[in-house]
Amino acid sequence: MNERIFRVLEFNKIIEQLADHAASSLGKDSARRLKPATELAVVKQLQAETDQAVQILRLHGDVPFGGISDIRPSLKRAEVGGVLNAQECLQIAGLIYGGKQLRRFVDSLEELEVPLIREQVANIQPLSELEQEIRSCIDDHAHVMDGASDKLRAIRAKIRTSESRIRERLDSYIRSKSKMLSDAIVTIRNDRYVLPVKQEYRAAIGGIVHDQSSSGQTLFMEPQAVVDINNTLSEAKVQEKAEIERILRELTVSIASDLVPLKVNVEALAALDFIFARAKLGQSMRAAMPTMNDQGYIEMKQARHPLLDQDQVVANDIVLGKDYHAIVITGPNTGGKTVTLKLIGLCTLMGQSGLQIPALDGCQLAVFDEVFADIGDEQSIEQSLSTFSSHMTNIVEILGQVTDRTLVLFDELGAGTDPQEGAALAMAILDEVVKRKARIIATTHYPELKAYGYNRDGVINASVEFDVQTLKPTYRLLIGVPGRSNAFEISRRLGLNSELIQSAKQLIGTDSTSVEKMIESLDTARRKAEQDYDDAERTLQEAEQLKRHLEKQWHQFEQERETLYKKAEQKAEQAIEKARKEAEEIVDTIRAMKHQSALKEHEWIEARKLLDQAKPELSQKTQEQTISKRPKQEQTLEVGDEVKLLTLNQNGTILEHVSNNEFQVQVGMMKMKVKRQDLQLLKRDNPVVERPLATIKGSNYHVKTELDLRGERYEDAIQELEKYVDDALLAGYARVSIIHGKGTGALRKGVQEFAKKHRQIESARPGGMNEGGSGVTIFEFK
Repeated sequence: MNERIFRVLEFNKIIEQLADHAASSLGKDSARRLKPATELAVVKQLQAETDQAVQILRLHGDVPFGGISDIRPSLKRAEVGGVLNAQECLQIAGLIYGGKQLRRFVDSLEELEVPLIREQVANIQPLSELEQEIRSCIDDHAHVMDGASDKLRAIRAKIRTSESRIRERLDSYIRSKSKMLSDAIVTIRNDRYVLPVKQEYRAAIGGIVHDQSSSGQTLFMEPQAVVDINNTLSEAKVQEKAEIERILRELTVSIASDLVPLKVNVEALAALDFIFARAKLGQSMRAAMPTMNDQGYIEMKQARHPLLDQDQVVANDIVLGKDYHAIVITGPNTGGKTVTLKLIGLCTLMGQSGLQIPALDGCQLAVFDEVFADIGDEQSIEQSLSTFSSHMTNIVEILGQVTDRTLVLFDELGAGTDPQEGAALAMAILDEVVKRKARIIATTHYPELKAYGYNRDGVINASVEFDVQTLKPTYRLLIGVPGRSNAFEISRRLGLNSELIQSAKQLIGTDSTSVEKMIESLDTARRKAEQDYDDAERTLQEAEQLKRHLEKQWHQFEQERETLYKKAEQKAEQAIEKARKEAEEIVDTIRAMKHQSALKEHEWIEARKLLDQAKPELSQKTQEQTISKRPKQEQTLEVGDEVKLLTLNQNGTILEHVSNNEFQVQVGMMKMKVKRQDLQLLKRDNPVVERPLATIKGSNYHVKTELDLRGERYEDAIQELEKYVDDALLAGYARVSIIHGKGTGALRKGVQEFAKKHRQIESARPGGMNEGGSGVTIFEFK
């Protein structure tokens, strides 16, 4: 892509903003080298990377890039055999640490789908051994530590001892010969410890003079008593320097052995810092990810110029490339035509660079091979070119490269020459670019171009709105409506004489008047349509608000109804439980009198069962269900019919027709009178006649003589066994078979324990050879 477009559209300012959001020099360098891509697949990947980084920033706020710096120059020196200094080694350790921190952070984001970010992070090598080796030798202040080697520790101990001895000697001089000194201090000259001695006492002190003051009155002397110790100290410092250099050389060799993974780490961290810088820039602009295409289709919703104040700039909807390929924008100066032109071009460059654009979600941008622009005053004094000549030179160059994968931006096309010739030339240029199927946005002042969009396929007029009342532009782009000059109206509001304005109107041509009236009509229709749309939108919002209110009221009603149902159920359950307890007490009282009664045990079991089953299953819709289950009135019931008692959910037999609306029904051992609406006919075949409960052996009470418990859970099996024994006793069986299988023997033991505790079971024995063996237990009842 041509470099000139970056300057014309001010893309370089976007680059600088992007670099400011990078956390390291690696990211800043990548940002400053950014160029728009021209392959759709590459652009889509760049946008996906940015979007995934935005997801991470939105949920976690920031990403750890601390300690990362550009170590590429140091790596190059290590590669060619140079020795790195302590600061360079420390920066390499910092980059290794920063890479590990970033990798741990991304690995912790298990809930996010960010495959492209994870792919970059996977390239980072830990290199913990190299980092530890550097950290064990160099501290956080880039100082080689004593522990870097045993030899260095010994040398520095010797240095400290020598310095201490020197100070002790010099301090004794200060105490005993302070009158001979200009100042009672110990100082250093030429890396030697010296005293400031007055000139006249030079011989009294003795030793070596290393320096003197500017006046010559003070000599900086090294007393003879510390010369040997200073020599020892100097030798130790030379040894220290040599040992430090040896340590750094070894560290450099270790670093050189890991050059390849270190370079990979640098590239991965630079790429990640660059990706997150793009995401941060998008967040600062309140931007959205565009969907990219290679069909030349642009659709931006509420797009804002990225270099203007985002709280002040006017947002516009822009569509290009589907129903029309060219937009001709007309309107007054300072109305925002050029801003709109740059907005489209700049957003295109940003989209192709992997940057999100300041617009609403759902926008689309096209990938172009080239973006050309002829914007601003290109007059060149050096080349002695006029404004028109400069523009035409640029346009000629553009026309030589235009294809169907090109976006062309023309500002004030044909300006700078005779209006009629300029307008004709502008239309000819537009025709040529449209014929090549490029995407074009052009601005102009020429009235002849206002009707251009009506006479050409694939071209549409647009304008920037101007508020005549306030005499200020609104900066709104109106696609489909050409701009009005508003010269007469503006002049009237500024106080120009009405007669002068009327004379001017008579001087303009009929065609121009017709065009202006047509534009005025279109503008009036547009305003009315916008007002109607606002009214419809307001009505829709009110309807939605009313709908939400009604839904809320209905929900409250449902909750209240549910609460009432639950309260009714609770009251019914309490009443039933109270009746059940009373019945239990009566049964217990009668059972205590058992020796006075001829009733058998299984009759009491059936009575108890009927009491348990007498509790109805209530629900939130009990009343509706009961009503729906009641028999139709035209059904007739006869003595002997098998019926269902809807209130008790039990089956019984009609014994007597008491009255028109009441029947006597046998339910187990009980007889009761029941209303007709509470009975449902089941069947009329083989009516069961009334007989005492004690003689129902072989009757219609159907119970098998064996119970299969195999495969059941232990608790469920014992519960099912208890019910079966009650049913078998009611049926009058003398013996039944309980099939429990062999298995682990737990179920068999449970069955046998149950038999021991049940007072109606006389014996429980394993089954014989023909009865199922140890997998069966035979119960014999009393």
